[in-house]
Amino acid sequence: MSEAARVLLLLTERNQTVAAAESLTGGLVAAELTGVPGASKAFRGSVTAYATELKRDVLGVDGALLAERGAVDPEVAQQMAAGVRAVLGADWGIATTGVAGPGQQDGQPVGTVYVAVRGPGGKGKTAALRLNGDRAEIRRESVRSVLELLSGELGEDARAQDTEQNGGN
Repeated sequence: MSEAARVLLLLTERNQTVAAAESLTGGLVAAELTGVPGASKAFRGSVTAYATELKRDVLGVDGALLAERGAVDPEVAQQMAAGVRAVLGADWGIATTGVAGPGQQDGQPVGTVYVAVRGPGGKGKTAALRLNGDRAEIRRESVRSVLELLSGELGEDARAQDTEQNGGN
């Protein structure tokens, strides 16, 4: 089972949804999720905010943060995930931002990527990646990484719920 199929199954079992905010992946996360039959049960949609001002204007990323640190930043990734969750009305938001190449961006070298997840109750997680390979490989690995991060959070959430239901044992 692919990571996308696993994530969608976990979400469907909980009657929850996900939305994606993408920068360097340019819609590849959405394509990966919608490639799974039945994705519409859990996938709300995506925003490809490639331009920095779209991160601010559409996803609500803090303009001062973008001006100070640039778009390739862990807090930007987290705000993108929170923003897409709010804008598209999803239980979970996931985000990708980074440098796929050929040159550096915002002073960050090629292969610098941040992926983020924001879920119910505002809980979130961000992963910093330092990826090797060409542009296509960096983008593919970014997709895999953000889906793995979400899968891990969904697994943690399920374990916590199971523990609560079983009296902490």
